[in-house]
Amino acid sequence: MNKTYQKLFYGGSNQQQKRFMFSKKAKVSCLVAASFCAFAVWTVSHFCIIKYCSDQWSLDIVFPDWSFWGWAETNIKPWENTLKDIKEGNKKTNWKDRVPYAYWKGNPYVSPTRQNLLQCNVTLENDWNTLLYIQDWVQESNQGYKKSSLGDQCTHRYKIYIEGWAWSVSEKYILACDSMTLFVRSNYHDFFIRGMVPLQHYWPIRDNSKCTSLKFAVEWGNNHTHKAQEIGEAGSKFIQEDLDMNNVYNYMFHLLNEYAKLLMFKPTIPRGAVEFCPEKLLSCTNGNKRMFMEESMVKVPSDSNPCTIPPPYDPLSLQEFLERKANSTKQVEIWEDEYWQIKEGAIV
Repeated sequence: MNKTYQKLFYGGSNQQQKRFMFSKKAKVSCLVAASFCAFAVWTVSHFCIIKYCSDQWSLDIVFPDWSFWGWAETNIKPWENTLKDIKEGNKKTNWKDRVPYAYWKGNPYVSPTRQNLLQCNVTLENDWNTLLYIQDWVQESNQGYKKSSLGDQCTHRYKIYIEGWAWSVSEKYILACDSMTLFVRSNYHDFFIRGMVPLQHYWPIRDNSKCTSLKFAVEWGNNHTHKAQEIGEAGSKFIQEDLDMNNVYNYMFHLLNEYAKLLMFKPTIPRGAVEFCPEKLLSCTNGNKRMFMEESMVKVPSDSNPCTIPPPYDPLSLQEFLERKANSTKQVEIWEDEYWQIKEGAIV
């Protein structure tokens, strides 16, 4: 048991595990860390109970990912500080003064759908109303992360979200930018996106015809600037308010508390197990990893009780909510088809 316990916290993804443990609810986090069968973001294992993302065919419980406590490998600070930078970035350029194109910057080599997205970049022959950039993290690291500040990327009216191997950590950073998020249809969801609604918080984009879908979205937004700005700011408000760290911890607490009620046994500390305290974790790391651990650690207990968990949806209310989301996406696709039919008719 002792050997297994050590493997859990010193395996291939040990930095993610350490960051997760080194959080506000240290005791709770340590307990849940032992129940994760895979901390890797891109896991597709069907043996996991709790993962960072899931899909419509799986029953995995989705949980906040490590980046809420910082992602040292890409120089992304803990969520609270990153959100402050993005809020300041939003103030630099008024929405109507932003570049009227759809912006994306990321690593396209992690999935075919991202490589396909690059075909929508502006060329001499085609203008799909997009500006797409490849993020080379190795080069960026060597140059001191001078061109990857998230607070400096809120300069376009529209920002594209597209998944990678699975869901992408970039999702919350993109949605927080006040730009209307052009959300490419995804196979995966994290713990908060299912509460967001097309045409209210973001604009849905077809995955099988990205270029034409993106071009129409930008055309529509530039012809309906007030509504496009409203969608962008509603999505940003959701992320900035509903996804603040207090609510993230509330979600963690209630999820684990409800899950614990289902256990058929009483958890016990394995014989020979070694306790890992914050000081021990800090002694194992340095640089940005250590700094982000210290930044994200809440040093005093909360002065209030966790929020009251709302009652679950009744079947009818849940069905109505899901139909509202599906109908909003359908409406956008109808508008898009009509736009291209008129466009093609005018060309003929």
